Amino acid sequence: MSYRVGLGVDFHRFKRGRKLILGGIRLNYPLGLMGHSDADVIAHAVADALLGAARLGDIGRHFPSTDSKYKDANSLVLLKKCAEMIRKKGYEPVNVDLMVILEEPKLGAKLGAMEKNLAKAMGMSAEDVSVKATKPELMGSLGRKEGIAAIAVCLIKKMIIDYKKGD
Repeated sequence: MSYRVGLGVDFHRFKRGRKLILGGIRLNYPLGLMGHSDADVIAHAVADALLGAARLGDIGRHFPSTDSKYKDANSLVLLKKCAEMIRKKGYEPVNVDLMVILEEPKLGAKLGAMEKNLAKAMGMSAEDVSVKATKPELMGSLGRKEGIAAIAVCLIKKMIIDYKKGD
């Protein structure tokens, strides 16, 4: 087996008049995130981690904001497509770990559901997906509640068959 690690980082600013969707969960909050798709910063960071590990670029390359068919797209659907892309290259996701950085809203009660949503989109067990949240403690633009950031790391594996050994 061959293993690879990918890193995904995403930031979105808050915007009035949009729904706030994180990890596929619609949250009751007065602001949403600005973006071409549904702006699910969590799903975007995970997608970039998967794509990066398989050397497939980033989500902007595959789902450009200049393409109207991705306007308000469900980011879990895009994440599912990213998982399919890495599988076509012979890779399988092993695990994902994500940290979302935001001052509010509080996410504690929703983290398990987010893990399940992400895992389902990637065709993995929720036991292999971890979503955590931290507060920037009022520092910087995230601390001023201007937006949300997410950082994800993933491990993927590729099965290698050694035909010389008869495996």
